[in-house]
Formats: sequence, structure tokens, C-alpha cells
Amino acid sequence: MIRGRPTAPPGGALSVAILGMRGIPARYGGFETFAEELSVRLAQRGHRITVYGRDRWVPKGMKRYRGVTIVRLPAPRSKYLETVVHTLFSAFHAMPRRYDIIYICNSANLPAATLLRAFGRRVVLNVDGLEWQRSKWGPLGKAYYRACAWLAARMPIEIVTDARVIQDYYRSTYGRETHFFPYGTDLEPLADDGTLARLGLEPGRYVLYVSRLEPENNAHVVIEAYADVRTELTLAVVGDAPYADDYIGRIKETDDPRVRFTGAVYGDGYRVLRSHAAAYVQATEVGGTHPALVEAMGYGNAIIANDVPEHREVLGDAGLFYRSVPELSEALQCVLDDLDLAGSLRARAAARARSRFGWEMVTDRYETWFRELAR
Repeated sequence: MIRGRPTAPPGGALSVAILGMRGIPARYGGFETFAEELSVRLAQRGHRITVYGRDRWVPKGMKRYRGVTIVRLPAPRSKYLETVVHTLFSAFHAMPRRYDIIYICNSANLPAATLLRAFGRRVVLNVDGLEWQRSKWGPLGKAYYRACAWLAARMPIEIVTDARVIQDYYRSTYGRETHFFPYGTDLEPLADDGTLARLGLEPGRYVLYVSRLEPENNAHVVIEAYADVRTELTLAVVGDAPYADDYIGRIKETDDPRVRFTGAVYGDGYRVLRSHAAAYVQATEVGGTHPALVEAMGYGNAIIANDVPEHREVLGDAGLFYRSVPELSEALQCVLDDLDLAGSLRARAAARARSRFGWEMVTDRYETWFRELAR
């Protein structure tokens, strides 16, 4: 039986549930990393945090992770239904429990947000980017995402964006004010623990690309541009993606021996890759703030980014930008040939990350806001 919305005592421990992604420990993408970094830090501060995950991604039998309660629930293996159905399962599980705040990732999960709000729960929805711009969605999927964005803007829930560009879109298109919270990053490089040798790489001798291997993330553009770069350095393509086998197969047909596909890499191995790259390319073209770009800044990478507003917002003057394949080739050549330029880009990226995107800073802001909501 639901007995109204719970209230956290002023200054006391909060009870927060996070729904709508694959789960922790993070082994997929940005929402998963966000959930792990925020939940663990809040738990360390004495709050009661629960993260819901999918049985395919969360280890069987895991009930606690670094102070966070884990709820592992089933999800259908379907490109179009997995996220929405699992989050509805999570919402039904969360409904009778006295969480102060239920934080839902992904605007596609509006049905779960609607259900929970109907039962008087405090709901926060992180809408991510403008998902209908992604080529992986067909007409029905794009229409669904548009409808979710339109409806979310009219619901009595709290909406979070991680990019000012997306915040401006909701304001100008729907007349809806949202809350901006940036994505975070670690700020210290990590010594190589053998990861590089295991992947066939050498410190400072590879250019890094990290993303889900889907068409709009443009791994094929990076590989094409690299063909015209005069260097012996390896191009390390890091990532994978479910439901994208055809695309992954096509990009792996490259005959450039310098290109190495590592698959997905997580945890300390991923941090090692970040810490020892000669340069990093952010080639994505849609979405909000891309976690990989923020993380590249935190690890002091020399960054070359696709010239879209979201990347300009995050990177500022701490990187180079390109608009075409030839421009990307030219920028890569400049960074690899000019050590002073590369060093300057690294220093500027690290300084910008430290001032804007550190995870402790992000957690401080969320903790303060959560207390205001719960009060």
C-alpha cells in the first residue's frame, strides 16, 4: 500500500533509486558509468542508493556493489523493447519502496516515469540527447522518441539534461525549463598494468577512438581519415555494440594494418587506454554530452572532435575541430607532428576538466539538489 511520498530528514541520509540502464558495474556506456560513479560516491557519503540492472549485464547473485544495493531483473533481448520493458519491471519493483527520489535514465523510459509519478513518487528523468536523430532507429523508433520528449516536457516530473544544447532545445521547442548537470570524469592518469601489451599497443604510440560502433558515431570516418595520415602509430578502435553486426563487419574490412579493433574495454583497462594515448578522436555527431569526450579531457588527451555544438560546448578551446574527412586527416597530422601543440592541447583539456567536470564536483551538485527535492 502506498502511503504518500517519503521525506528525508534535513541533512540526513537520502534513499535514491536509479533505473533505466543496464546496471553496474559499468560495462557498456555513458548511463552505466554515470550510475556507477554517482551511486558509489553517494553511498560513500552515507546515502542509501539502489541501482536496478538487467540480468544479462549484472553478475548473477550480485546484491551489493561498493556500498550500493543492486536489484537484478529480467529484460527481453530486443533492440526496441529491452530498455522500456526492463525499466517498467524496475518501476513496479520500486513502487512500494520508500525511495525519496527515483532517477530514471533515458527519455524512452517515459512510461515508467508516468507510472511512478501517478503513484506519487518523486521522479527525475534524464532525457539524454535528441535520440530521434540517430540513424539506428527506424521511423517508428524515431517517432516514439519524439513523442516521449514532447510528453516529458508536459509532465510534473523533474527533467535533467547533461548538455546546455539539449537544455536550450527543451526551452525553445517545448517551453520547458530543465536542470543541467554535466557528466563527470576521473582526473588522474593511471599507470599501465599490462593492458597495453595485452592489446598490442605501446604507451604514446597509438591514436584512440572510443564509442559504441554504430554508424552515427563515425568509426568509418576516422578509419578513412587515418588512411591519409603519415604515421606508424596504431589507430586503436575501442568499442562494440549490440544489434550492429553488419556495420561492425564492414568497418573491420579495412586493409590498413595500423588499425586495431580492441573490442569493448572497461574498468582500469579503459582508464589505462585513456592515460597513454598520443591523441584522441571524438567523431560522434548526435546526442548530448558524450561521456567519452569528457573522459578524454579528464585524462589529459590531445583531442580532435567533430565540429558539432555539443562538442564545442564541452571542449571549448581545449581541442581541435574538423568538419570533413580531409580536415580530420590534417588535424591528426598536425597533432602527431607537433609535440608542442599536442602538449598544449593536453594541458588545456585537463585544466578544463578539472574546473568543470570532476566527479566529486558533479556529485556535490546532485547531492545538494536531491536534498532540496526530498525536502
